[in-house]
Amino acid sequence: MTAREVLLVVHTGRQDTRRAAEKLAGWFADAGIRLRVLEREAPDLDASCYQRVVPVGAKAAEGTELVFVLGGDGTLLRAAELARPAGVPVLAVNMGRVGFLAEADSDVLEEAVSQVIAQRYEVVDRMTVDVTASLGDRRLAKTWALNEASVEKSSRERILDVRIEVDNRPVSSFGCDGVLCATPTGSTAYAFSAGGPVVWPDVQALLVVPSNAHAMFARPLVVSPDSRIAVEVDPSGHPAVLCCDGRRTFVLPPGARVEVAGGEIPARLVKLRQGPFTDRLVEKFELPVQGWRSPRV
Repeated sequence: MTAREVLLVVHTGRQDTRRAAEKLAGWFADAGIRLRVLEREAPDLDASCYQRVVPVGAKAAEGTELVFVLGGDGTLLRAAELARPAGVPVLAVNMGRVGFLAEADSDVLEEAVSQVIAQRYEVVDRMTVDVTASLGDRRLAKTWALNEASVEKSSRERILDVRIEVDNRPVSSFGCDGVLCATPTGSTAYAFSAGGPVVWPDVQALLVVPSNAHAMFARPLVVSPDSRIAVEVDPSGHPAVLCCDGRRTFVLPPGARVEVAGGEIPARLVKLRQGPFTDRLVEKFELPVQGWRSPRV
């Protein structure tokens, strides 16, 4: 029987996270599960935390059962880059503040590890977006995102002039700070901060959320998952920046066109809990669920 192996991705800048990694490693070792870590994180971890060191890249998670993340949403997004090419799921334990994408919080770390050891978990596919940037016939970038692809102004004091298209039809043009094209998973991230709607993760849709637009009609749009969204930068305007999940960044010259469509390859996430997304939304945002007339305790 092939030994089970897990890739551990850690936010090593926090002491409590490094200590959690040592505990986790002990539990997995007792269960006969091998851990591999990234070569850039290995120097910050105790040698007892892993049996194998691998370089960062598309093959880092090949042959593993899952990628186990200790950190916040940023660490999860970093891990998703490694897990997606290998087709393996990501399980994140939040060691930071909100950690909306994380499946568990640090106080239930041992329970999360126990469920992995016993293989008592589900795997769910989350929609991604494929992103292409071009200038005329020249391709500038081809990438993807789990949360969002944003086209933003490159200089704080300038306005970004853009035109929005959906399914090769113009919708609107305006000056703005940027435009976000988000997935339902990303609706609670950057898009939420920009005023977009919260979309349940099992809904298949794409979001278009303008940021600080100077226009009468610049409302968030929810379009079909089969739609193609395009954001064109004014040819006579200023350069812009394409940023995907806050991790992959590309300079967009005036006249550049960014096309966003539903991704061919989903991101896979581990699900430990059976509760609905509604409960997580209320918990993470500390929403008041009692009526405003309810007596205060």
